[in-house]
Amino acid sequence: MTDRAFSVVRAGALTTVQDLGRPGHAHLGVPRAGALDAPAHRLANRLVGNPGSAATLETTLTGCALRMRTATTVAVTGAPCPVTVDGRPAPWGAPFRVPAGAVLDAGPATHGLRSYLAFAGGVDTEPVLGSRAADLLSGLGPDPLSDGAVLPLGAPHGPPARADAVPHPGPVPELLLPFLPGPRDAWFTEAGLRTLTTGRFRVSPASNRIGLRTEGPPLERARSGELPSEGMPLGALQVPPNGLPVLFLHDHPTTGGYPVIGVVPERCLAPAAQAVPGTPVRFLRLR
Repeated sequence: MTDRAFSVVRAGALTTVQDLGRPGHAHLGVPRAGALDAPAHRLANRLVGNPGSAATLETTLTGCALRMRTATTVAVTGAPCPVTVDGRPAPWGAPFRVPAGAVLDAGPATHGLRSYLAFAGGVDTEPVLGSRAADLLSGLGPDPLSDGAVLPLGAPHGPPARADAVPHPGPVPELLLPFLPGPRDAWFTEAGLRTLTTGRFRVSPASNRIGLRTEGPPLERARSGELPSEGMPLGALQVPPNGLPVLFLHDHPTTGGYPVIGVVPERCLAPAAQAVPGTPVRFLRLR
C-alpha cells in the first residue's frame, strides 16, 4: 500500500466514498449513486485543488476519524461539525494541512446529516463503471468505511483554492421540494393531489441514501392495483401502498411498480441530504 493513504480510526455511523456517481447505466439496473449533497462535495474538492469529479468521503451524522499516512491538504464541508487534528481545532469550510501520522477527526454534525471530507488528490479507490462511488443498493464500489481499513489517495491536482468566505449552511427548518407532476398523477384523486401540496409531512427516521421517506397524511388513490415495473428517475416521488410519498435519492432502484406522482428536479435535491428526521416537508407543484 502506498504511503499516500489514510487508515480509519473511527468509521462513524455510515461513511462512504462518493464522487459524482455513475449516470448512464440505468438500463443495466445500475443506480446513479454519488454524493447526495453534490454542491458540498464540489466545494470540498475545489477548496483542496481537486476537480469536482474527485472522490470524497461522505459521513452521516456522527462523522469519522482518520490517521493520515502522508501529509496532505484537507477540507470539510456539508453539515457543519467540529474538526480537529490530533485534538487541536481545525477549520470547517477551509483548506488546512494535516501532517503525516496525525489523526483528523470530523465530529458529529451540529446540524444537518452529511459532511464531506476532501483530500488533495482525492480518495483513489478502484473505479467501477467509471466511478468510485459506493452504491448501497447494488453493492457496487467500495464498502462503507470500517475501523482499521486503509484507503489510498491520488496525486494532488493543484494548489488549494483561496476563499475569503464559504457558505455556512444553517439548519433546514423546512424541506421545500418543488416537483413536476406525473407521469402517474392520474392514479390519484383530486383530494389526493391536494393533500400532497397542503398536507403536513415530515422526514421519517426510515430515510436513507436510497430514498427520503415521509410521515403524514396518506394520498388518496383513484385507481387500485399496481403498475408493471417501469423506469424510475432520480428525484421520483413514488407512492407505495401506505400512501406516503418516498423521494428517490442517488442509490434508488432503477425500476419500480408503484405510481410516481411527480419528479423533483435534481437541482432541488441537495437540501434533502441534510434534512434530519422530523423536519417538516412541503411539496410545491411547479406547473
